[in-house]
Amino acid sequence: MGRIAMLIWIVLLLVVIALGYIRLAPSDPAVWHRAPEVRGNVDLAGGVTRQVEVGPDGLARLDRIIRATPRTRVLAGTVPEGMVTYITRSMVFGFPDYTTVQQAGNALEIFARLRFGRSDLGVNRARVDQWLQALHKTG
Repeated sequence: MGRIAMLIWIVLLLVVIALGYIRLAPSDPAVWHRAPEVRGNVDLAGGVTRQVEVGPDGLARLDRIIRATPRTRVLAGTVPEGMVTYITRSMVFGFPDYTTVQQAGNALEIFARLRFGRSDLGVNRARVDQWLQALHKTG
């Protein structure tokens, strides 16, 4: 019985360490804040790309919507620079997802992706599509 209890404690400790790393791991802008390579609307296992015509003020309008999203903050970039990368964390475990939005003429190029794991179970697609629906209501 003592060995099983010790094994359980070790497993719990490893889980706590892994969750702490996920929550506290640094997000390097040099890695995540890069121009998206968008070739249309593509759903990926760990993210999504979108390209939408919205006019020259699209990034400023979408930025306001994204900043109002819970657990979302800017990692790097600004609207005047024409590109912004955001981090949105999941509510329970704090998994980070990165979304880079770039104004390209009258279009927005969006690349949302996970950091940990292989699949986001459609979370990025749902979030980005919700942002774009809200954007189309404002414009």
